Amino acid sequence: METRLSSTTKEVLISDKEPTILIGERINPSGKQKLVAALQAGNLELVRKEALAQVQAGADILDVNVGAAGVDEVTLLPQAVQAVTDVVDVPLCLDSSNPAALESALKVYHGKPLINSVTGEEHRLVKVLPLVKKYKTAVIGLTMDDEGIPNNPERRAAIAHKIVERAEASGIPREDIIIDCLSLSIGADNEAGLVTIETIGKVKAELGVNLTLGASNISFGLPDRNLLNSAFLVTAIIAGVNCPIVDVAKARPIILAADLILGRDKHARRYIEAYRQR
Repeated sequence: METRLSSTTKEVLISDKEPTILIGERINPSGKQKLVAALQAGNLELVRKEALAQVQAGADILDVNVGAAGVDEVTLLPQAVQAVTDVVDVPLCLDSSNPAALESALKVYHGKPLINSVTGEEHRLVKVLPLVKKYKTAVIGLTMDDEGIPNNPERRAAIAHKIVERAEASGIPREDIIIDCLSLSIGADNEAGLVTIETIGKVKAELGVNLTLGASNISFGLPDRNLLNSAFLVTAIIAGVNCPIVDVAKARPIILAADLILGRDKHARRYIEAYRQR
């Protein structure tokens, strides 16, 4: 299964046969008061700085999210996309729950982006899938529906099946659907990590799609979060995740180590090069 994304000048291939692709998570105002204030003021300089820093740290794709109180996403998301593409050449993941904002960003994007995201909720399926089809993008499908996020692998996998079936029925090829099996805090539920890992295995075995994951939720409310995130991320990669959404500067060394162990780094070249750079 190969998912191809592109910018004006660069293509990224997501596949189990390739090294793990890193999607940079830092252009997201959640929990970042300086970024929230900048976005509310229409100032995109911090967005540019985050884009450059993440690509320099090794990001292959950048997630771009401007959703914050007092922000007009329909106006600001395409501006943020333009600001990012002015300074880096990697493909983008357009991140919004507002279909109108997504379309306004798609209109200015040159290449094949990733949309983040659609869910199993009916209102999301009917609003987002037509955009994916119209603009020939790829899309992340979240394993949640109108009843929320299920607490067992079977129900989450069933939602993944629903998203894939509805997308294919809309004329969207399976290779353009990336599933996120979702992570929840193990501080609140000690089996949350296991449920996610088992769901990843089921979805990979049953649907064969590429898989992403926002790993940092797993450690919410617990100390030494980077340690937990790293352990969970490696486990998820072994289970089938091949394009996680991460803080690249922190996660790249552990991901390169995992790729080396899994036979995805011939002669350890990427691992050694990154070591020398550090």
